[in-house]
Amino acid sequence: MNKIKSKREKRFNLMLTVVMAIIMLIVVYPVWYSLINSLNSAQSIAKNGYAMLLPGEFSLESWGNVVKNPKIFKAFGITLSRTVIVTFLQTVITAMFAYGFSRNHLTGKKFYTVLGFVSMYLNGGVIAYFILFNAMHIYNTYWVYILPALFGGFYNVIIFNTNFKSIPDSLFESAKIDGAGEYTIFFKIVIPLSKPVISALGIFTAVATWNDYTQTLYYTKSSEIQTLSYYMLSITKASASAAQLGETMSAGAASVLTTVSNSAANYKTIELACMVLSALPLIIMYPFAQKFFEKGVMVGSVKG
Repeated sequence: MNKIKSKREKRFNLMLTVVMAIIMLIVVYPVWYSLINSLNSAQSIAKNGYAMLLPGEFSLESWGNVVKNPKIFKAFGITLSRTVIVTFLQTVITAMFAYGFSRNHLTGKKFYTVLGFVSMYLNGGVIAYFILFNAMHIYNTYWVYILPALFGGFYNVIIFNTNFKSIPDSLFESAKIDGAGEYTIFFKIVIPLSKPVISALGIFTAVATWNDYTQTLYYTKSSEIQTLSYYMLSITKASASAAQLGETMSAGAASVLTTVSNSAANYKTIELACMVLSALPLIIMYPFAQKFFEKGVMVGSVKG
């Protein structure tokens, strides 16, 4: 019986390993594809197409253009500062709201519940936000990235609320007997016992904020405060325009066609280099943040 079970376990582990290897390949390959083609020369791409495994003709030209371009690093700095500020403030403010919402003695809890669920499905849309941001005088300013994102939405409140309700009431009662106030309870008891959910939602917020370009697209017009994602979008559009121009030109203009083709490929390699640069911070951050996804942090927190 044990041998049969052992064989079944080995088969299952083998199948699981194969499936996970395939999933890992599917996830990792786009990053590898972007990296090797950002290191490929524009002439090689124009002549032979994009490389699949290794660069056809190794070149650092696209990365040189990225490093020398001050707009890219300015956009990178805007995106980085925005991500750090929004992730920290949104997590703390949403957690504080959820903590108050999780208390049974909260006045008007039913009203907040209805309002929260309505906000999950209905919103004013781009035009309403545009009018609001104009009225708040934050349109086309750096604050348009921060103020609208201070609250993480009612969906995050529900997740926080579920976690906070799992904390034994005896902890809160003991703290109140010792003279602790609500802020002390929240920062000294609730936050330390909620590291897994805080880190998970923090990572989701950071990734969404880092990759967002709609705020720049809709609510800014200055190139001085554009984000890295939006700058990548503009490069993508330039690459697509150059490629389209090359396709519509007559075959007779061979030299000009080659120049346009090389220009499109050059834009594409720069775009891929920007994509790799944009993905690197999140790739580096995730292994360090993953250690906070821990289980059983409440074991032993309440003495029997």
